[in-house]
Amino acid sequence: MAEPDCLFCKIVAGDIPADLVHETATTLAFRDLQPQAPVHVLVIPKQHHPTAAALVDNDPSVLAEVIAAAGDVAVSQGVSESGYRLVVNTGSEAHQTVFHVHVHVLGGRSMGWPPG
Repeated sequence: MAEPDCLFCKIVAGDIPADLVHETATTLAFRDLQPQAPVHVLVIPKQHHPTAAALVDNDPSVLAEVIAAAGDVAVSQGVSESGYRLVVNTGSEAHQTVFHVHVHVLGGRSMGWPPG
């Protein structure tokens, strides 16, 4: 299922170009256009789900595939040993700007705490 006005659905369809770094049958990973760290990759399910909760409600096994793909991205981008952060923003107050669930893989520098 795809949403015709969704930016990430358009990337999955190939209608909008992206700097792809990883792909599986159910997931796609590409570099963020406004990186917040030296490594900043977004991992998305290919099917449209607006939030992580919606994805779990509809197809929980795909959430596991997204997290596994994020781990593969961390390895391929050279941050698996030094450390990386996975972030899922849910809702406008959490600054989710594209309502197609996505996991940010952030690494390549020390990540302070608390975030934000």
